[in-house]
Order: sequence, then C-alpha cells, then structure tokens
Amino acid sequence: QVHLVESGGGLVQAGGSRRLSCAASGRTFSIYAMGWFRQAPGKEREFIATISRSGRSTQYADSVKGRFTISRDNAKVFLQMNSLKPEDTAVYYCAADEALWVVDKNVFAYWGQGTPVTVSS
Repeated sequence: QVHLVESGGGLVQAGGSRRLSCAASGRTFSIYAMGWFRQAPGKEREFIATISRSGRSTQYADSVKGRFTISRDNAKVFLQMNSLKPEDTAVYYCAADEALWVVDKNVFAYWGQGTPVTVSS
C-alpha cells in the first residue's frame, strides 16, 4: 500500500506563485508514475501534470502549460505553480501508480486527500 500526503495549499493572489508538495510512504519502491490533478467545486477532477519515475518525462494539461512545473525527488513530487489565475482555484490532488506512465485519473491507484488552493482576484 502507498500513502500520499499533500501540502502547500492556501490562499494566493492572482499572478502569484505557490508550490505544492506530495510525500509518499509505504511501498514507495513500487511507485513509477506520479501526477497532479485538481477538482474545482461542481466540476470533475481534471488532469494537471504527470511525471515519470526518472523525472525526465513530463506531460501537462494545456490549461497550465508554461505556468506550472512538475518535478520529482524519489518518492516526493512537487508542483510549482506560477502566474496563478482565479480559475486555478481548486482542491489539488497527488496521485501515484505502479505503471510506468499514467495520465488517466481512472488508472492511478493511489491518491492523497488533497490540498486546497484559492486564488483571489
């Protein structure tokens, strides 16, 4: 089993930056793909970014490309968010899986509890 805990959420002004962290514990040796998703009130959970085990491969949603950066240090994954907009307001979730590469939220096996980010205008 893998346990994920996110941190770093909070209130930030539009145009500002925030860095989210996610630490994995448990069977971390089995983790390959890790990613970030978000869910705004009344909306479905959406893909933000994913990263391979080595960290050399990444993929981003078009809505955050150029503003957000995913990175990884072993069993920790980070999301650097710059130029934040009010529409980035959501609960942000970390996800992990034993597959080599995952983008689909229905495939990720492990999820954190989420950390809320509110961007004020």
